[in-house]
Amino acid sequence: MTPAHALLLGILQGATEFLPVSSSAHLALLPWFLGWEVDPQAGFLFDVLVQWGTLLAVLIYFRNDLLGMARAAGAALLRGRPLESAPSRLFWFLGAATLPATVAGLLFKGAVQAAFGSPRSMGLFLIGTAVLLFVGERWGRRERGLDTLRLTDALWIGLLQAVALLPGISRSGATITGGLLRHLRRQDAARFSFLMSIPALLGAGVVALADLSSLPQASEQLIPLLIGVLTAAAVGYLAIHGLLAFLARHSLTPFAFYCLTAGLFTLVVSIYRG
Repeated sequence: MTPAHALLLGILQGATEFLPVSSSAHLALLPWFLGWEVDPQAGFLFDVLVQWGTLLAVLIYFRNDLLGMARAAGAALLRGRPLESAPSRLFWFLGAATLPATVAGLLFKGAVQAAFGSPRSMGLFLIGTAVLLFVGERWGRRERGLDTLRLTDALWIGLLQAVALLPGISRSGATITGGLLRHLRRQDAARFSFLMSIPALLGAGVVALADLSSLPQASEQLIPLLIGVLTAAAVGYLAIHGLLAFLARHSLTPFAFYCLTAGLFTLVVSIYRG
């Protein structure tokens, strides 16, 4: 992985982690389309670890929300009423929403990693993301705020995050769709999705960091990785702000059409290349 490759992938990661278009598929497909020679395991680990840049972006962007939730949860817990306020409930529900993906990641890590080597599968999963977005827009009533969130809502959204372990199924797209299907407003569904990304990105990065240390010449990847992380953080911060502003007035339909087009294009190219 060269510094130039890392810079380009960092930009791509920052732009696509929060937009509902699947960052994992974009990071895996770009080297394939351009014919880069990258060790599959090293490339997979780089793709996971560069997500720490977008983790940094979401921590900075939502720092006030996170501090408020943590304080409310701590105070409520000391009073013996952990679910007494909306910020406190949101804190605990974020933890609950993380459980399905955590379990699925531990059980199916090998299968998920193998899927990154199949462009045809990623093309199909991108089409699946398009379907999810169309479904969310069609059946979501968009009438609830995060202050009305229930444990069942959080677990349902968490199940869709588990499905998004597959490369091509957008994590943000799946979780925002999950929120829409529980009738959250678009911006509220997106905010919950972004907050949910914190434990998911942190956990995946910790596991990948342990795997990276076992690779030969792992030290040579540190500079490209740092470039990728910092670039992803800057671009990711802008992507969060941009998507929240976009969803205040627009639907997810343009992203659905993008995923549908990208998925079909990937399938055509994979069939042509054999």
